[in-house]
Amino acid sequence: MVGHIMDNPLYASRLFDIAEALFNQRRHAAALLLYEIVAEVEKYQHSERLAICQYRIFTIQVGDDQGLNLKAATLFEPFVERLDEIDQLDALKDLANVYRSLRLWDRLDVIARKMRDKAEIQYTLEHQQKKRNHAQLEKKLSRPLFVYITYADLLCASVYEAKGDYDQALEYTYAYANLDWVKETDENTLHWIKQFQDWAEGNTYTYKLLSGDISVLNNYVEYIAASPDASEKEMITKLLNIMMAANRYQVDVDDILKQFETEIDSITQQQLSADMYTYQVVPEQSTRFKYELAKYYLNKGNYSLGFKHLLDVLFKSLVINKEAFFISCIKLFEQFKQFADFRLCTRYESLIREGRKERLFYY
Repeated sequence: MVGHIMDNPLYASRLFDIAEALFNQRRHAAALLLYEIVAEVEKYQHSERLAICQYRIFTIQVGDDQGLNLKAATLFEPFVERLDEIDQLDALKDLANVYRSLRLWDRLDVIARKMRDKAEIQYTLEHQQKKRNHAQLEKKLSRPLFVYITYADLLCASVYEAKGDYDQALEYTYAYANLDWVKETDENTLHWIKQFQDWAEGNTYTYKLLSGDISVLNNYVEYIAASPDASEKEMITKLLNIMMAANRYQVDVDDILKQFETEIDSITQQQLSADMYTYQVVPEQSTRFKYELAKYYLNKGNYSLGFKHLLDVLFKSLVINKEAFFISCIKLFEQFKQFADFRLCTRYESLIREGRKERLFYY
């Protein structure tokens, strides 16, 4: 029926409005159909409506399959500049979270810096032009305006962390720890300032720890223990950092694992979320944590726990289409294969066959 209606391009505006209403009602399957049709009709138009359609399509399509997520992000990115200047900030934030989950650090670096530049311009305008409607601006954004600047610094720090440049990562961390320049004093702003300062404290410990300064480990553990209300995504990241350092510098962390046994058990329970960070980065981080945990236990000779976590990661790699994880798991399993019993080897071979069938890797 919609196909017949769209013989007349004048109906595009009305269908777009219906799609927006469906999207706001979280009826995404129906909205996606309409967005795709409107986008097809307007594909030769350099319009903001086309850009919004592509943004909505991107948001709806992002899911567990990281191969499809990369395709969705790649298709959407060229349309960001066509969005309203304010809408661009959330679009760049969402793109950044997808690229971060995919560990595409060069792309993340570009997007984060672009988001920072645009947010700085908007923040300056916000405080230069009193005629701008602050309440309306804040309502349009999913975060306070200054957050897009500080989050960009946090993302740049993560890029340098991934490259092993912990000194530069610390410089960006110190930047988003110092928020004296923020002019707003409302409750929401104060909440976000406290949040970034908390992240900065934890990440300062992290970068020192990963650079080999094991002397901060006890302080880091105390910092984690002092945050019992930390979200699941924050706890995953903190415990992952400990496991990476433990494996990198051969540190015994058995007592720490026992201390956070309850939190570690809950990490394996992935919950879906509408938030792009939670939906994308957390499953990737939890998978990385379990891989580091498997590596730690195998190196310690605790083969039952080591292989359990390793095969779980191997299976999860199939679900999220993560080739790098899959190959890393194969290498680690082959390294310790002599200690695996027949049941474990059988399951391992089954997952390998599934990986070949899904063309996740080739010999």
